[in-house]
Amino acid sequence: MEPLTHFLTGAVLARAGFNRTTALATATMTLAAEAPDLDVLNGFRGPVYAFAHHRGFTHSFVGLLLTSAVVVGFVYLIWLLRGRKTNIPDLPPRWGFLFLFAYIAGLSHILLDYTNNYGVRPFWPFSEKWYEWGAAFILEPPILLFLLAGLILPELFSRAKAKPRGRLAAALALLCVAMLWAERSYTAGKIKHALHWQTFSSETPIRVSAYPYWTPDSRGLIRLRWSAVVETQSAYINSEADPATGDLDRSKLTFHPKQPDTPAILAAKHSYVGRVYLDWARYPLVTESSDDTESVVTFWDLRFGYPATPRTLLGASVTLDRNLHIIGEAMGPRAQKPLLD
Repeated sequence: MEPLTHFLTGAVLARAGFNRTTALATATMTLAAEAPDLDVLNGFRGPVYAFAHHRGFTHSFVGLLLTSAVVVGFVYLIWLLRGRKTNIPDLPPRWGFLFLFAYIAGLSHILLDYTNNYGVRPFWPFSEKWYEWGAAFILEPPILLFLLAGLILPELFSRAKAKPRGRLAAALALLCVAMLWAERSYTAGKIKHALHWQTFSSETPIRVSAYPYWTPDSRGLIRLRWSAVVETQSAYINSEADPATGDLDRSKLTFHPKQPDTPAILAAKHSYVGRVYLDWARYPLVTESSDDTESVVTFWDLRFGYPATPRTLLGASVTLDRNLHIIGEAMGPRAQKPLLD
């Protein structure tokens, strides 16, 4: 999910009752809920390296121990610089509890990232397996509204003078988020059930998936749509799906034939970026374009095959010379320098 949702989730979690136990709970949990995205610092080593390590160590149950410690250490430093003062003098900071609460907020980050179709690797370093639910888009306006309401409404309408306040509103906001996930999961299941009974060029599906996404409509407003992906023996198919019936929009139906493994494709699959990409991708579309001097093999995951979406979105490429030596690696338009192979 995008950063604002993570920050707000941490703040709402604190307001749901954790901030009644220790001072600095809201600040700590707000920061800790976004702290796993510190892995963006890997971007300084290039886009392929960043992709390989994104949602890895810092998004794991083990890695949260370190990110929680970093957040609590940062809050402790700010507390010292402020002269050991807090907003509620009668409620002192309890650092052991703050570490535990930071870890819980970090778990909320893993959960939120698990709900979209990119996925997480929570069991690193014991397992590199990816897990994804696909019940939410990377930006969810309803979730943002629920969380903002949980924080703002008590400040506007609560008559309680004592602080902290807003526990009920925060709990209701979190309940609304959970209910949205349940509704999305039900709708995705309904679409997948309908797709399993359909045929595509006389072939039955091997796998099907459905993912929600938000997009502008003709009036400039945003609208929730569903993107469906079907795998058959010979092709991948994607299109928009009707959430009421599970039927695909035939006017936007796209067939992607599976290409055979040419020597260039095999070499690209065994490259660093190829191995990492295929380990992460669920519906990998691998294609090759060649000329007299070089071949370019591209990787694209149809989980992100929303209509009108360019293949550079979370796509990768490997460039090979005529001797199948790797001479270029890239994520989208950004080249990896130096090469990792």
